[in-house]
Amino acid sequence: MKISRIECMRALLLTFLVIYVLPVCAQDVTGDSLSMEKDYVHMLHTNVTRFDETINPDAWILVGDVRFRRDSMYMYCDSAHYFQKKNAFQAFGNVRMEQGDTLFLYGDYLDFDGETNIARVRNNVRLIDKNSVLETDSLDFDRNVNVGFFFEYGILSDEGSTLSSYYGEYDVDTKEALFLDDVSLENPRFRMLSDTLRYSTYTKIATIIGPTNIYGDESEIYSERGRYNTANRQAELLDRSVLFNDKKELTADSIFYDANIGYSEAFGDIIYSDTINRNMLTGGYAYMNEIVDSAYVTERALVADFSQKDTLFMHSDTIWAVSYNIDTDSLYRMVKAYDKVRAWSVDMQAVCDSMVLDSRDSCMTMYKDPILWNEGVQLLGEVIKVYMDSTSIDWVHIINQTLYVEPVDSVNYNQICGKEMKFFFDEGRLAEMHVISSVNVIFYPLDDDGFHVGMNTTTAGMIKAYIKDGQVDKVFVPKEASGVFYPMSQRPMAERYLDNFALFDYVRPLNKEDVFNWRGKSDDMKLKVFKRESVPLPTLDRFKNDD
Repeated sequence: MKISRIECMRALLLTFLVIYVLPVCAQDVTGDSLSMEKDYVHMLHTNVTRFDETINPDAWILVGDVRFRRDSMYMYCDSAHYFQKKNAFQAFGNVRMEQGDTLFLYGDYLDFDGETNIARVRNNVRLIDKNSVLETDSLDFDRNVNVGFFFEYGILSDEGSTLSSYYGEYDVDTKEALFLDDVSLENPRFRMLSDTLRYSTYTKIATIIGPTNIYGDESEIYSERGRYNTANRQAELLDRSVLFNDKKELTADSIFYDANIGYSEAFGDIIYSDTINRNMLTGGYAYMNEIVDSAYVTERALVADFSQKDTLFMHSDTIWAVSYNIDTDSLYRMVKAYDKVRAWSVDMQAVCDSMVLDSRDSCMTMYKDPILWNEGVQLLGEVIKVYMDSTSIDWVHIINQTLYVEPVDSVNYNQICGKEMKFFFDEGRLAEMHVISSVNVIFYPLDDDGFHVGMNTTTAGMIKAYIKDGQVDKVFVPKEASGVFYPMSQRPMAERYLDNFALFDYVRPLNKEDVFNWRGKSDDMKLKVFKRESVPLPTLDRFKNDD
């Protein structure tokens, strides 16, 4: 089929109009037409222009070094279909979009709509915004809000991190990305997995808005809401987030964590579990240092120790737990509780001003007016040391102003006092006791039928006693001891109680919840503090001869 000379002239004229006349006319506007010019897609250059109804009757076919512009965005490609009436074009091969000197968008194919100002880029897509690069195969870029949306897996990289997911968006103006569905944020120092995550390439902060796990070299975080700074590794975690470190677990309403220095603060309903030492700390506020392995808890502070057969619950105003290295191969744990200490377990209850638990010798030391109860027995002293074995109490050491009280009936009590007491236990029950120095005893012996035959008062330098079923069964005293036996009907009232006799059942913890209810001794019942002065050293003056 031959084309006439007239038809060739028409084609050349149309080409001239498209390349030269239409862009000039579009720019020659005034008044209300300025907005139309701003929204118009300008075809700036092409090597070849043709029209083919068989390929696309509504499009001009542009080939070779094709260039477009819409307001401040310039677009380049190898070839394009230009839909002048629709104010749109389709670009093919080496597609590139540039806005200023910071935003670049690359791909193999571009569908640009000048009316909606949306660019749809496909295959080998790269969105470069300064130092951030978003790579995907399908990206819709809305220039009205400067946001790119991808929906066939995307990877966002900046100077330190790589973020990937199946769906997401990137805001060029705010530098923030929202990634959804199988999100992964990789960094040389940690890895973050989530189902929903916001990330700022400007601040380097990841905002957690869904179930998220963060894996570091020595710690792990689980959170469903919070912020994590990928640059300095500081985290602000909310909504019962969990921090894991070396078999220790911290849960709280909110947690601040600095992974670089191993420091964390927790607020609200704190639970700190230590599976190595088999204990748990709870409270309203906690300060943790994972470098030195320490924990400081206040506000209804409680330690629950699971290392024995029966769990020990201990409350005080403040609890501090810290681990120490004896050498490279040895480690021990110390828990300190101070101000209004109350402790409860099935076998033992205690009240004192301050307490120390030391894992080196499995010893719990109580200071300042300590009281210890085991079944019906009450023990007092200036200092009480409770030594544990693998299952329960092994033995107890009481120092100075000691008192042992054991009820015989509703009005009578076996009583022992001395300077020092040592109690030995069998399966958590008192079995034997040694009392040393300045010993005074009031004891109600039993006959063979189990009836009390009288009251025995004894004064000795030391005694040994055996306890059966929670009561003194036998007392052994040295020959030089002195004492008086009174039949039950002839007991003098003045001899029935030791001088330091006192009962403190009203302060005894009743259960694990009762440890939070402080009931202390009255001031007139507290132990007297004796100032113990050191022995003066001899001086040369003592050896001088008197003239």
